[in-house]
Amino acid sequence: MKFFIDTANLAQIKEAQELGVLDGVTTNPSLMAKEGITGRNNILKHYVDICNIVDGDVSAEVISTDLESMIKEGEELAELHEQIVVKIPMIKDGIKAIKYFSDKGIRTNCTLVFSAGQALLAAKAGASYVSPFIGRLDDISTDGLNLISEIRLIYDNYGFKTEILAASIRHTMHIIDCAKIGADVMTGALSSIEGLLKHPLTDSGLAKFLEDYQKGN
Repeated sequence: MKFFIDTANLAQIKEAQELGVLDGVTTNPSLMAKEGITGRNNILKHYVDICNIVDGDVSAEVISTDLESMIKEGEELAELHEQIVVKIPMIKDGIKAIKYFSDKGIRTNCTLVFSAGQALLAAKAGASYVSPFIGRLDDISTDGLNLISEIRLIYDNYGFKTEILAASIRHTMHIIDCAKIGADVMTGALSSIEGLLKHPLTDSGLAKFLEDYQKGN
C-alpha cells in the first residue's frame, strides 16, 4: 500500500518524507489556499517545490471544468515536472479529458469519486488513479469503506490497472481498514500516518526496558 500525504504544507511533507514511508503527495485548491498559496505562478512554483521534496507522484488539480480548458491547464501542469499527475474532477468533460491525457501518455487522478459507477468510467477512460472520498461519505452516514470494496471487486474482475487511491482519510483506522480491503494508495494528514506508530503497550514496554536498564547501570 502506498502512503500519500494530503497537504500543501512543505514542512509536513518534509516530515513525512523523513519518516521514510512517503510515496507521494495529493493537493487541491483548498489545501493551497490554506497555506496562503495564491496566484497561478505561485501555485505552479509550489507544485515544483513539492516535487523537489518527494520521490513519488504529486497530484496537481485543474481548476477548469470544460474540456478545452482542462486540457490546456492539464498539459501545463504535466510539463512542470515528471512526477506530476494531473488531477481531474469526475464530470463528463473530466472523463473526456482523462481519455485525452491517457492517449497522450499523461497520467491522471480522477477526483471527487463517490460511486462504483464513477470509478468504472474513470478506469475505462484510462485514469492512473481514482480517488474515492471515503471520509465525506462517512460524514453523510454512508459506508465509505464499502465503496472501496466495490471498486476493488470491479477492477479485479476486469483487470483494470487504475490504482484505487483512498482519499478523505479521517483517522488512522481508516488506513488500516483500507489496507485490509485492498486500496492501492491512501492519502491523508500526517497525523493519521503518525498514528500508526502509537500503541500504549509499546510506550509502557519501552519505559520498563529503560527503567530496568537504569537499575543495572
